[in-house]
Amino acid sequence: MGLPIDVQSLWDFDHPERSEQRFRQALATAQGDEALILYTQIARSQGLRQQFVQARALLEGLQPVLAGAGPEVQVRWWLEWGRTWVSAAHAPEQRTAEARARAGMAWERAAQQARAAGLDDLAVDALHMLAFVETEPATQRQRTEVALAVAQASRQPAAQRWQASLYNNLGMAWHEAGRDDLALAPFEQALRLREAQGEAGPTRVARWMVAWCLRLLGRADEALARQQALAEEGEAAADPDPYVYEELELLYRARGDTAQADAAARRRQALNP
Repeated sequence: MGLPIDVQSLWDFDHPERSEQRFRQALATAQGDEALILYTQIARSQGLRQQFVQARALLEGLQPVLAGAGPEVQVRWWLEWGRTWVSAAHAPEQRTAEARARAGMAWERAAQQARAAGLDDLAVDALHMLAFVETEPATQRQRTEVALAVAQASRQPAAQRWQASLYNNLGMAWHEAGRDDLALAPFEQALRLREAQGEAGPTRVARWMVAWCLRLLGRADEALARQQALAEEGEAAADPDPYVYEELELLYRARGDTAQADAAARRRQALNP
């Protein structure tokens, strides 16, 4: 159902400005719907940099040709239109009731169109974004569970790959509801899925989430062992994570090990001054 262009391969979510450069370079040979899809991704890269006004203006410029475009273009347009109103990049005060209403309408439309066109990956994306417009953990969890069910039922690998992220989101929803005892299982399932996918970076993040939850549950020895392993691996890979050292500082202080806690604090500060 998709177009020949591989949008995902052009993305570097850690460096959205670099992604925009790639999308603009790809525009040199893109035509029709492919070009329109690239423009939606440029808007997304701008949103990740909190350039919401610019992103919205770009998307508004596409509106005259939207009706004649294919379903993937239209779904991606509604996805990114919603993200210009509400996203992880927005400050809490920007997520007003009006912004959440606009975003929710856009994502509902994107999900409906994606499912009708058999674009399961984009349907899951839209459904999972709907959790962002909710303010209650229980409703956020319900939204996430709906997205997870679609990802699990799909036969499309791109949709199935959403499961790890969704289990992580489910764990966070339980945490925000004050139920860390119920958060651990989704975090552990997210880790199993990340390990199966074989991507080092996301797997380390999933391991951190499990260790973090273990600390919150009072299972400090297990949490410490996991964070120590992450610290050793991060240093060996020349990719240390300040959040690992933040956790280590907390764990060592709780044990009364001031020297180790101070060392972890110094390392964290050096990585994230």
